[in-house]
Amino acid sequence: MGWFSDWRRARILRRSRLDEMVWRSAVGHYSFTQLLSDAERSRLKEMVILFLHDKAIHAAGGLIIRDEIRMAIAIQACMLILNLDPDYFRGWSEVIVYPDEFVVDYEYADEDGVVHRVREPMAGESWLQGPVILSWADTAAADQGVGYNVVIHEFAHKIDMLNGEANGFPPLHPEMSREAWSRTFNAAYADFCLRADRAEKMPFDPYAAEDPAEFFAVASEVFFEVPQAVQSGYPEVYRQLALFYRQDPARRLGRPGDAHAGAANAGYAGARG
Repeated sequence: MGWFSDWRRARILRRSRLDEMVWRSAVGHYSFTQLLSDAERSRLKEMVILFLHDKAIHAAGGLIIRDEIRMAIAIQACMLILNLDPDYFRGWSEVIVYPDEFVVDYEYADEDGVVHRVREPMAGESWLQGPVILSWADTAAADQGVGYNVVIHEFAHKIDMLNGEANGFPPLHPEMSREAWSRTFNAAYADFCLRADRAEKMPFDPYAAEDPAEFFAVASEVFFEVPQAVQSGYPEVYRQLALFYRQDPARRLGRPGDAHAGAANAGYAGARG
């Protein structure tokens, strides 16, 4: 049914329009979009149109959703799939936005079987086959030069969830090696956790030590916002991310990444899911 999907997308693109003033303001706001070529920016615009057609963005907690908010979320989310396909965001339909951090209640059982109840403020959360939930205050704090981007983080989780629960192993392209991905990310995650335990200076946010899924999501944030931090701290992780996202952000900055990728000290501002 690929022909139908292509026909549907072409029809949406013919019939849909973005507010050009809002688009230009938003796409010029982020350093990682300012560096796009004309062709990349045109492709991003098409991705944003399709995203906003397919995803409902709803307010919670008294926030009023403005076009600027919708555009900012869509642009940052679509950076992940710029050279991929809109189907990477398939299987769910809603983004919920709070004005600031929101509190979640959840239970978990520790290794001894004891159940704990937790109330925790969150900047973002992604549900398997459910919505993405964001804090607008944290969303607006993106692109501060520290590799913190809650939208990229949560949408990286969504991509990771395409083959089940988020575990840091998204569905790879056919030309990619599962063994190379596993070896690279397992070694980097183990090293990162060891350095976190020793309270060493970290190449990016210590939140990445929570579990492999968070390592992948945080690494994705930094890959797009401060690519040289991933490139210098974990060059093989950078290579795998460049292969997966089919982008080389370091090259856009004039810092060539791994040529074989085909063209690849964070801050912390609240827990992400």
